[in-house]
Amino acid sequence: MSGPALVLVGPPSAGKTTVGTAVAEAHGLPFRDTDRDVEAETRTTIADLFVQQGEPYFRALEEKAVARALGEHAGVLALGGGAVTSPATRELLVAHGRSGGAVVWLDVDVASAARRVGLSRDRPLLAVNPRAMLRTMLEERAPMYAEVATQRVHTAGRTPEEVVAEVLAVLTPEVGR
Repeated sequence: MSGPALVLVGPPSAGKTTVGTAVAEAHGLPFRDTDRDVEAETRTTIADLFVQQGEPYFRALEEKAVARALGEHAGVLALGGGAVTSPATRELLVAHGRSGGAVVWLDVDVASAARRVGLSRDRPLLAVNPRAMLRTMLEERAPMYAEVATQRVHTAGRTPEEVVAEVLAVLTPEVGR
């Protein structure tokens, strides 16, 4: 298997960055977030990209960032919540899983996600009515997360430590060696 030791997918507020950082530290691996890659490349925030250039522009950049990271990053990789909406990205993730890579879907329910997101302005798709948008987003994207995931970990009502422990348990022993 080449590529990341672990890829985390899931909706906004599922805990991809929190869990990914902790898992990377536990295995002595680097952590990478494709949203940060896009921000570094464009020198602006995701929220500003949505406002100034539109979602399609951002999604095209995101698709390239994910493909690049899957090809060159050997640590823990967190994808933006909407990355799975790209058929090309889903194809790459499915191939990664088939080649022995771990793609973990951090799943969360609407109530927990809404509490975690709050009124965060850095999540442009959730700016108007977070609870309704989250519900729609979770329903629409769930089949896409399921398509690419090799494992599913529920995060609702659990501490980050509990989720990290479960994710660590699904990783193969050779991770980090």
